[in-house]
Amino acid sequence: MQNIPHIPVLYRETISAFQTIQEGVIIDCTMGYGGHSSMILESNSKIKLMAIDQDQTAIDFSTKRLKHFGDRVSIRKGRFSSVVKEIIQEVGVDNIKGILADIGVSSLQLDQKERGFSYESNTLDMRMDLDAPLNASTVVNEYSLKELEKILFEYGELRNYKKIASAIVDARPFSCAKELSDALMHLLPKGKKIHPATLLMQAIRIEVNDELGELKSLLQSIEEAKFSDTVVAIISFHSLEDRIVKQTYSRWSKNCICPAEAMRCSCSRDNTLGKILTKKPLMAQKDELKSNIRSRSAKMRVFEIGEQ
Repeated sequence: MQNIPHIPVLYRETISAFQTIQEGVIIDCTMGYGGHSSMILESNSKIKLMAIDQDQTAIDFSTKRLKHFGDRVSIRKGRFSSVVKEIIQEVGVDNIKGILADIGVSSLQLDQKERGFSYESNTLDMRMDLDAPLNASTVVNEYSLKELEKILFEYGELRNYKKIASAIVDARPFSCAKELSDALMHLLPKGKKIHPATLLMQAIRIEVNDELGELKSLLQSIEEAKFSDTVVAIISFHSLEDRIVKQTYSRWSKNCICPAEAMRCSCSRDNTLGKILTKKPLMAQKDELKSNIRSRSAKMRVFEIGEQ
């Protein structure tokens, strides 16, 4: 019996998002330790699931966890930005009925100090794919002052990003995440809900894994695929991701794509891809918040692509 190391967030909301799908393929872009994947497969015996992850440890675990579903499951290793395109070409747009992406680091990745995601880690790594060339040590110890300022400002949304970047440059090299967070503690924002180093670690992690670029690429692939009847559910964990999803869904739902400054509409006014199913993002219910504290920042937005 496997010890399940990761609790999937918004599990009820995820099942609900895909409950109307009777057959076809659902793509789990961020399989992780198979939590959402197993729930989706259990909820409907007729659908097939194609799962993607870039973490070999997660793939090894989930291959065993999902084995009893047999040929209903296919697991691919790689970045979802590219693998989704391959799956679309392979199975065809008409067969893909759902797409799920849980954009964030898994609980196990956070808890494994050797992976370097936590501010208490004894390494500086943060790679979701351990074969990837860029790691946190390179970002922290080799990036220029201007490059550090950029990621701390854009990805960490830290107000005193210039002071923090300067302090990193002055004190480096750093050998581990704990050493880094301890050295910068006096400059980091103090809050009641999150550790002061959380936004710092977030900024570095996003840079290492190109997380926002991955999300934008996924959304672009979905838009270009011309699906006719597909539910897209994306779970995000911070405002940068959620803003991208919200703005993209809003654009997808509009008939007119003329610039706001245009005097009159000159497009065909039939550009909508579908409809937004969640006017406000879905968030964890009280019992989930109590049992899984990491669900507190999770937000799910759902869009249905189809004929209007």
